[in-house]
Amino acid sequence: MENISSMEESPILEQLNVPINENEESQEDSQEQLESIPIVDEEQKEKLLQLPMGRIRNIAKMDPDVNLMNQEAVFLIAKSTELFIDSLAKEAYRFTVQCKKKTVQKKDVEQAIDNIDELAFLEGMLGQCT
Repeated sequence: MENISSMEESPILEQLNVPINENEESQEDSQEQLESIPIVDEEQKEKLLQLPMGRIRNIAKMDPDVNLMNQEAVFLIAKSTELFIDSLAKEAYRFTVQCKKKTVQKKDVEQAIDNIDELAFLEGMLGQCT
């Protein structure tokens, strides 16, 4: 999973020009900067994503418990999915590098799932995807 130090390199924070500060005085300054940021319109939100929001909405609507979805909810689901995939890919790549290979394979993803506690909920899921 990502830690605070890796957030400093976040392209979203760079776009917003919001520095991550560690002392309390500068945190107050950054809070003022956050409040002064204009609200991002829908087109700008979509540029922050790699996954298509329309497809995310359609997948979510497949659940019979979901009737309506707010646009912000779709955006948050899409962004959190992207961050999860990024994290999983980085963990799998660590195992690829350990084996001195350059291509991430299914076994590397399985090793990441088996060895990282936060990914334990995925155990056995890749066997279903063949």
